[in-house]
Amino acid sequence: MELKLETLAVSLVSEGVYHVEMNRPANRNALSWKFWSESREVFEALARDSECRVILLSARGKSFSAGLDLTDPANQPEMHKDVARRGLKFIDHVKIMQDGITAVESCLKPIVAVIHGACIGAGVDLITAVDVRVCSKDSYFSIREAAVGLAADVGTLARLPKIVGNDSIVRELALTARDFDSSEAARMGLVSRVCDSAQEAMEDAKRMAISIAGNSPVAVVGTKKNLNYARDHTVADSLDYVRTWNASMIQTEDITKAMAATMKKQKPTFSKLWCAL
Repeated sequence: MELKLETLAVSLVSEGVYHVEMNRPANRNALSWKFWSESREVFEALARDSECRVILLSARGKSFSAGLDLTDPANQPEMHKDVARRGLKFIDHVKIMQDGITAVESCLKPIVAVIHGACIGAGVDLITAVDVRVCSKDSYFSIREAAVGLAADVGTLARLPKIVGNDSIVRELALTARDFDSSEAARMGLVSRVCDSAQEAMEDAKRMAISIAGNSPVAVVGTKKNLNYARDHTVADSLDYVRTWNASMIQTEDITKAMAATMKKQKPTFSKLWCAL
């Protein structure tokens, strides 16, 4: 996959496992206006890439992300003397930012985020769109927007309550804008594990990603698709959806391959996904 990128870097870690890195370490990986389009470009490309089965998301430098880059004037919508027109422009402006995060969630290849250092504001928006989160002990988080005069509008308020399942703590963190550390993040269920260092967190995530990549890619993308659907629908609707999904997906050759490999006490080898997701 060849993309010209400024804010992100993409590399192949092992067979089926790609690594996307936030690549503005001098700016503590603050999210510039360029990031929003590049995020969408990268994750839509990896969704289509038949070589990709799992994605690791991490950051270079001392922090995962310091949040929105307030020094980038492009992050501010254009002004207009008419309030209504200014409001309409703002809606379009924020939609571009939201789409950059939603592209992460919509990519059916599982995404494992590895967090270290600061994860502030828009950084929290970003990690709420991935599938699995691990962090280092030095990580700290903040839904910082209320402290700077706005309601978080790029994803945290919509996704975090469904991740942690605790309305009270979400409201506390969003309303106070206070920092919370890695142990609190683990207790509330925001992260799966806390590792002693960023390196250990990355190694843990790599092992997880390699394990996922060894499973049937048809089953993996189907699992993510149905988990996302179930989150936003009733149990009855979700049961109907997965029943319909498997009416075709269960006919995959992967089931036969998995059963044959099990009988031989071998690891199965599955074909690449070739379709555009």
